[in-house]
Amino acid sequence: MASEHQSFLLSDSAMQAASYSTYENFQPKLGISGTALKTWKHRIIQFQSQLAPAPQQGDLFGGSESTSTDLANRIEPFLLRRQNTEFWRWRFEDVGVAAMYFVIDYAAAPGENLLLYVGETVKSNQRWKGEHDCKRYLLNYRQAHYDNGLKSELGIAFWPEAPTERKARQQLESVLISRWRSPFNKENWQFWNTPFVDGKE
Repeated sequence: MASEHQSFLLSDSAMQAASYSTYENFQPKLGISGTALKTWKHRIIQFQSQLAPAPQQGDLFGGSESTSTDLANRIEPFLLRRQNTEFWRWRFEDVGVAAMYFVIDYAAAPGENLLLYVGETVKSNQRWKGEHDCKRYLLNYRQAHYDNGLKSELGIAFWPEAPTERKARQQLESVLISRWRSPFNKENWQFWNTPFVDGKE
C-alpha cells in the first residue's frame, strides 16, 4: 500500500497530463534556456534561504492578538505538509478551512526549495476549482523545465490556522507575499522579471 506521503505526490508527467486538460489552448514554448532558468531560480533561492522564522514568544500581557507581521514571520512554508497541486480534483467530505497556501518547487536545486506563490482561501479543499492564473504559471514553469531537461517537483502546502475573517486573511497574505517575494504573485514580478506569467494578467 502506498504511504500517505506518496499519495500526495505524483510524477511531473502525470501532473502535467492532468493539468493540460484544464487549458486546451495552452502554448507551452517560452524559449527560456536552461542556463537562464537556473540563474533565475538561484537568485530567488538565495533571497528566500535567508528568511528564518522568528522565534515564537508568549504574550506577556495576555489578550492581544498577533499581528499579521508576527504571524508571517513565524510561518515556515517548507515545513508544512506537502500535497499534489492537483489536490482539488479529489473528493472531500467537507469544504476545508480558512488557510494560507504556498506553491513550492521542492526540487528547484539540489537540497533547495523555491516558494513560487502565496495565496489565501476560506475553503482549503475547494481552492483552485476552475481556472486560476497560478495553474497557468505552473504549466509554463513545468514545461520550461521539461524543454531543458531539468527537474521540478511542484507541490502545495496549506497553513490551516489563518484568520477566518477575510480582511485579516488578505492582510496576512499581503505580508507573506512581501516577505517571501514569491515570483508568481504579481506584486513581485518586478523583482524577478518573472517569465512564466505570459502577460495575461
